[in-house]
Amino acid sequence: MSLAETLGIRFGTDGWRDVIAERYTFANVRRVAQALCDVLAEEGGPRAIVVGYDTRFLSDRFALAVARVASANGFEAWLTQAPTPTPAVAWATRERGAAAGVMITASHNPPVYNGFKIKGPFGGPALPEFTAAVERRLAENAAAGREPREDGALVRTFDALPSYLEQVRRLVRFDLVARAAGPWISDAMHGAGRGILAGLLREAGLAVEEIRGDINPSFGGVNPEPVAANLRALQEAVAARGARGGLVTDGDADRVGAVDEAGRIVDSQRIFALLLQHLVEDRGWRGTVVKTFAVTDMVDQLARRYGLEVLQRPVGFKYVTEYALQGDLLLGGEESGGLGVRGHLPERDGILCALLLVEMCGARGKTLGALVEDLMASLGYHVYRRVDLHLTEEAKSRLMERLRTAPPRSVGGLAVTGVDPLDGFKLRLEERGWILFRASGTEPVVRVYAELDDDETLDRVLEAGRALAERGD
Repeated sequence: MSLAETLGIRFGTDGWRDVIAERYTFANVRRVAQALCDVLAEEGGPRAIVVGYDTRFLSDRFALAVARVASANGFEAWLTQAPTPTPAVAWATRERGAAAGVMITASHNPPVYNGFKIKGPFGGPALPEFTAAVERRLAENAAAGREPREDGALVRTFDALPSYLEQVRRLVRFDLVARAAGPWISDAMHGAGRGILAGLLREAGLAVEEIRGDINPSFGGVNPEPVAANLRALQEAVAARGARGGLVTDGDADRVGAVDEAGRIVDSQRIFALLLQHLVEDRGWRGTVVKTFAVTDMVDQLARRYGLEVLQRPVGFKYVTEYALQGDLLLGGEESGGLGVRGHLPERDGILCALLLVEMCGARGKTLGALVEDLMASLGYHVYRRVDLHLTEEAKSRLMERLRTAPPRSVGGLAVTGVDPLDGFKLRLEERGWILFRASGTEPVVRVYAELDDDETLDRVLEAGRALAERGD
């Protein structure tokens, strides 16, 4: 078997991610960097690459390896001087006119993973055709036995934060943020956003305490993903301090989550809907809303009310980016808390979106909990949940084939009234909601998502969905 066949390196919904010391090795990171340089050299254009990294184990050393390969291939290599959020690296890529950016991060994945995200010169996720070209060149280089270059490498370090922070300050109404009097809790989840969100809120005069702000490559024993299972520390801090609310960013700070004043999770679906309300009703903005396949129906309801177009895309923010580069994007996002806003980058930004959420509280003089209550009163109750099932490849294939050829007629006692195969299989359940089965592009799991109109029904439907996935017949 050739090296090209054994590498097994693939770009998923957002970059290449693998287990450190198994497939994610220095040798393979250098090979991917070389393939990226080869594709960029063939395309022509700018001869600079920006490289950033998060707080994961050895991320700084992997990033240095990428920068050295870039320099050895004749690119000016700019390496961040410290762990830096993905949106700041994306902003630096665009601002410096670089050919590409590289972010060494596995985002929300478990601590044993690391990853390699490519940013286009526009400051957003590289588009699918570009990453496909990098994959092809990687295989060609491996088949030819061509090793990465590192000779004579010159790497320049820089601070990506000052320019990024100025951009954020231009976009946020800090006069409104200041009205959302604290205290607030900021949770960095030991990630690259540590100190940044808390610092910006303090600039506005708010009392803020940051938790999980130290570097800890094990992320305190949880995945750095702002979902309910990982936010107990934030809930406890809000309760202990009597805080107005809590805000959280993921491992590379491109996703946002929140906890209200009562310690209740404000999930990414409700955040998406709240920000759409805020931008249209409070800011007066207009434009197209782009959502990926697993996002709440609340977005569609609001867009219809405002007379806005909604486009649905496969899972992965790169598909939002595709539209943002050619259309009038107002707000775009995915189910995991990654949201992008007009006037900024065609990229997710957890720090910016957290600030806009506080801005909404200030603009309306209400707490996060009150904003959610208003939203539910306006649209009807929506509850959303996701479970991740670790299945064998055989079981995953069997499940997807079953859903393709013979989907169930009912799930959890609700009739299936439609099937959408855009990315996985979304089963519409009467007029009450839906359940979606999708194989992850970045982890060995099948994700099962559901949105219904009451908690008990959601529990029943998800349990039925789990049984269907595990049984596969």
